[in-house]
Amino acid sequence: MKLIYNVNDRPKFGQLIVFAIQQLLAIMAATLVVPVITGNGMQPAAALFGAGAGTLVYVLFTKAKSPVFLGSSFAFLGSMAAAFAGGVSMQLGYLGLILGAILAGLVYVIIALIVKVAGVNWVNKLMPPVVIGPTVAIIGLSLAGNAVGDLTTGEVTKTVTDTVAVVKDGAAVLETVESSVVVTSPYVALLCGLVTLAVTMLCSTFGKKMVRLIPFILGILAGYAVAAIFTVIGNVAGIDALKVINFGYLTDLVAGGVTIGTFLTVPEFTFLTALGGFGELNGAYIASIAVAYVPVAFVVFAEHIADHKNISSIIEKDLLEDPGLSRTLLGDGVGSMVGAIFGGCPNTTYGESVGCVAITGNASVVTIIAAAIGAMLIAFLTPFVAFVDSIPPCVMGGVCMALYGFIAVSGLKMVQKVDLEENRNLFVVSTILIAGIGGLTLTFGKVTITSIACALILGILANVMLSGKDKKDAE
Repeated sequence: MKLIYNVNDRPKFGQLIVFAIQQLLAIMAATLVVPVITGNGMQPAAALFGAGAGTLVYVLFTKAKSPVFLGSSFAFLGSMAAAFAGGVSMQLGYLGLILGAILAGLVYVIIALIVKVAGVNWVNKLMPPVVIGPTVAIIGLSLAGNAVGDLTTGEVTKTVTDTVAVVKDGAAVLETVESSVVVTSPYVALLCGLVTLAVTMLCSTFGKKMVRLIPFILGILAGYAVAAIFTVIGNVAGIDALKVINFGYLTDLVAGGVTIGTFLTVPEFTFLTALGGFGELNGAYIASIAVAYVPVAFVVFAEHIADHKNISSIIEKDLLEDPGLSRTLLGDGVGSMVGAIFGGCPNTTYGESVGCVAITGNASVVTIIAAAIGAMLIAFLTPFVAFVDSIPPCVMGGVCMALYGFIAVSGLKMVQKVDLEENRNLFVVSTILIAGIGGLTLTFGKVTITSIACALILGILANVMLSGKDKKDAE
């Protein structure tokens, strides 16, 4: 797709605000869910602020040449959980989150220094299009299950009470167990999701001027409107299956009356709680954090290469050459440290952000800067965060169908230039696709090598092993 706004272009102020909101909507759901999964009192609003601050650091290090937003990294979920292992206090756990992100960021700094000395030619030789193309495709395809799962899921739940038999002291006794179940009909949710997807596609394909540049905003608003209509009907008629949106996120704002907290609230930044953990810090705990974080940083490095190759193909400029891999690594690493200091979550470049650039044709880095500043401001705005929380999974699933699909397609476009009539190339691509789609993962203690990293590693090994054929033919 031809870019409407190139990397150095500056949209008009009014348009810029709308573009920034669209970027935020694309990355916000995933950014907010990481602290929710980790628990231990971590605040999604603080993670959003950290993502914005980390993105600004990334833009600074990359000399404003890479149009991508940094968000909370899912790769470090296990590492973040390890920070609270062993029943440590919340203060020490939060300090562990920051220490872990700093250690992981230092890995990036060290690799960046090596790249600065050795150059990037070795990266291009190790990861040619036959390797990096299908790997980028896997990034999108590996998320397909999430998008499809969300597409048929609503947000409204109810508590169900069941009586189950359990064995205590050798005798069977009956106990009452409460569980939460989603009441939304999957068909109603699917309809809302498909409306979102359809409006997004129509706006992106047939829209003129501004409409074509904000298909995600219009798609989400259309899907949300349909979901709201179903939910209102479900509430009035007492039909649970029609309830899609949990309006509790919005009504809770005024449940205790309208106060300043209804509109503004200061997130509980991670570093404020972490300050109380220094008195408990010891060598054994630092070692456990290092073991949990450092190996994962090497895994995320592989994904860093794939993401930046993908961005490069979209903007048709090799970011590994200019501003250079050393700068993108420094931006990602230091940005990750900053993000964790504020929100506890290490950051990483987001495929959703890349997909947004690809679909809208807006690669303006000024848009990314505005989105980053917006994320930091919105973290204080209670109503906006509540509105985003109320967007049902099916609506976001409709958007993600397009976002993740574009990531996969951009990877496949890299493979177009590869001669798949050659068995060597065919085997490399096949190995990566099957390992990635099949979900091959390896776990060593607290460290999990993701399916994307496993697929990339296998692809590199296969390519190196079979590269001897080229040398033989040359001889």
